[in-house]
Amino acid sequence: MRQDPTALEDAWLKRAKRLLALAETGQHFTKDPFDRERYDEIAAMARAMLADLGRVPLSRIEGLISDHAGGYATPSIDIRGAVIRDGRILLVRERLDGLWAMPGGFADIGSSPAENMEREIWEEAGLQVRARHLYALRHKARHPYPPDSRDFYKLFFLCDEDGTDAPQPGAETSDAAFFPPDKIPALSLARNIHADVTAAFRAHSTDQPQTLFD
Repeated sequence: MRQDPTALEDAWLKRAKRLLALAETGQHFTKDPFDRERYDEIAAMARAMLADLGRVPLSRIEGLISDHAGGYATPSIDIRGAVIRDGRILLVRERLDGLWAMPGGFADIGSSPAENMEREIWEEAGLQVRARHLYALRHKARHPYPPDSRDFYKLFFLCDEDGTDAPQPGAETSDAAFFPPDKIPALSLARNIHADVTAAFRAHSTDQPQTLFD
């Protein structure tokens, strides 16, 4: 039986990310100069593998983990918020790719997940909200997002509005609007996929929603 080339690429991507994480962690903790040389070589090989798999310049791979991991390689955290009004969900158009996503982004150090989420929605859509329920916690690599050399945990919150103001785009967005489930525009798939939006509507319609997690 022929092996699916997409599955093979995903397996190699997972291994290369794990190899780089182990090398970065070893670089941080080792006190042996000879071991450091070995970890340096392993890290360089892993970055080259990631660059080859992604068909991107090696310079784009440098520092993807160590820049924000503090020496011990851990997943990054992306937070997204679902605001549903009259059966429609809030989406913002990203300036970077012109596609749509639930408001959100990297979690900032020093703020709780809920505080991060509430600030992101204010900055990207001009709405005051309160995070009410964590409806999904996903490991990005386990779901059909585009392949990413970085490793992410993605947190999705249901949010309640403090008013009914019209959404307004912010510095990182070019538009903000509410959409019904049957008219969702083209999504920025690196940020959210259709399953994330569907799960938001499902959680919103349930009296005691569960939290999906990997």
